[in-house]
Amino acid sequence: MAAPDWSAPFSLHSYCVSQELGFVLSDPLRSRVGGRPVSCVRTRLWRQCMVPGVSATGLLHYCGGLQQELPPYYQPWMDIALHVPQLVEAHQLRSCVDQMPLLSSQFLNLHRELRLAHLALGVMTMGYIWQEGEKNTVEMLPQNLAIPYWEVSQRLGLPPILTHADTVLANWRKKDPLGPFAIDNLELLVSIPGGDCAQGFFLVTLLVELAAASGIWNIPTVINGVRNGNAAAVAGALEAIGRSLQDMKDALQLMHVHVKPAVFYGIMRIFLSGWKDNPSMPSGLVYQGVQPEPLEYSGGSAAQSSLLHCFDELLGVEHGGKSGAFLTRMRSYMPPAHRKLIEDISLQTPLKTFVQQRASEELTQAFQNCLRKLLALRNYHITVVSRFITIPAARARQIREQTSGVEELISKAPAVLEERGTGGSSIMTFLKHVRRETKEAFLSESEDAATGAEPEDHLGSSAETKQSTAQLINYGAGR
Repeated sequence: MAAPDWSAPFSLHSYCVSQELGFVLSDPLRSRVGGRPVSCVRTRLWRQCMVPGVSATGLLHYCGGLQQELPPYYQPWMDIALHVPQLVEAHQLRSCVDQMPLLSSQFLNLHRELRLAHLALGVMTMGYIWQEGEKNTVEMLPQNLAIPYWEVSQRLGLPPILTHADTVLANWRKKDPLGPFAIDNLELLVSIPGGDCAQGFFLVTLLVELAAASGIWNIPTVINGVRNGNAAAVAGALEAIGRSLQDMKDALQLMHVHVKPAVFYGIMRIFLSGWKDNPSMPSGLVYQGVQPEPLEYSGGSAAQSSLLHCFDELLGVEHGGKSGAFLTRMRSYMPPAHRKLIEDISLQTPLKTFVQQRASEELTQAFQNCLRKLLALRNYHITVVSRFITIPAARARQIREQTSGVEELISKAPAVLEERGTGGSSIMTFLKHVRRETKEAFLSESEDAATGAEPEDHLGSSAETKQSTAQLINYGAGR
């Protein structure tokens, strides 16, 4: 691996990172939120949109001189993508996709166009695969979806599956462009089944990304301070990163306000699942027209966010074994510029060594505080996962074992994924292992790392759990 170039100060300008938004895509293209419903017999209109000459010349949608939507040629994609939840509910998404025209990706020229296309095709793919639940999946993605999805993915350097870069980083817009980045002023471009809870899940995750922006922006100050031997600059930047980590935890707490555990576990979760390390699809998925052999890709995962990868590399948190291999693999699900940033941070002079050599109380405290905040964030993430996955999974197992009369009703919950995350990992084992590795990064056996109390790995009373389970059963009955 090549040594980093230290001839110029370290900067974020080549990594597609902004001071205000961090890794979040600035001004994603619009997608006619709340647009007209799709009809699977609109083939006549779709054929009219398939004339390459029309699509390739100036009929883009503009507002104020800026392109706002995909070219009309791609309206067949958006007609379906905007209504995936409704079409899945009606068991019609697969038939609509099967009738969709095969469109070329050659008229997608801008990065924002490609990102919206990848998002739309990804949401359609998840709906197509999981429309009938875990026991009625398909073995092949039809070519009218598979070929353009593969082409767009190749151009972006992303895999052909719905990722964090799609659902969070490129799936938002402000209702009031001049208003704040607040959840009441944000909406998704497209969504998966789950209603308001799906909206809340992705928007809260977006707020976590935004809360991290200032921390990411301070990473160059740390790196350049280490290069120049400026302990005061490093300490100041680490204090800012610590505040950002606290802000991320505060934003994550909103998950309990905007997402119901029963809806996440019983409805949403399967539509975030992939076809690698998934017992429901042990052979993977054939992308028709791409190659005859099945391919395997992991579903969405918080590990696909570049945030903690960057902070881990900066602070010297080392991940080994299965958890390290999984985290490394998740980097291939990130935009190339973001994964390059993680790699370049890892090539710098170790911050931990610099802190030890300087023996500055201010610097040491700032470093330790960053690790405390990172550890607290990971502790809280375990709490969230317990509430949204572990408790509902345990209750679902209990119902299936004790009450045969409701077995069919609860069958829509992804039983084979009970012990796994949507990315394919054994989720609680993975999270606790990563937490332990974070503790090992402290400079010494500090009180925080060695004797700090473990968090409760669950939230909610027995009554709340029973209520969530009842909601889960009622959803199954409605299906």
